[in-house]
Amino acid sequence: MHEAGIAQSLLAIISEEAARQNARPISAKISCGTLSGVNDEALRFAAEAIAKDTPCEGIKLEIEHKPLQAQCRDCNITFDVELSQPRCSACGGENFKLLPDAGLILEEVEFQTD
Repeated sequence: MHEAGIAQSLLAIISEEAARQNARPISAKISCGTLSGVNDEALRFAAEAIAKDTPCEGIKLEIEHKPLQAQCRDCNITFDVELSQPRCSACGGENFKLLPDAGLILEEVEFQTD
């Protein structure tokens, strides 16, 4: 389960910033690509287990999955790929190139000071 490794890395980064700010993290937003294979439930479970008895205990994770994009070779637009119907959303063509999938990004963290 790679979600445990992701959760461990995220919480380490968040914990370092919390220590710098002398604050407690209460929520974090991450984004990742469609093909990342991140399972939201597994990531939240892993984060909850790893955060136990740390300053990150109780942190709420918001996970946004960015759509896979492609560029049509016929009409040159960039569009979100619907995996069940991989066609250009403008011209309906199937002649397109997939663009790199979005990486895993820690978008924001909300802290609470006591």
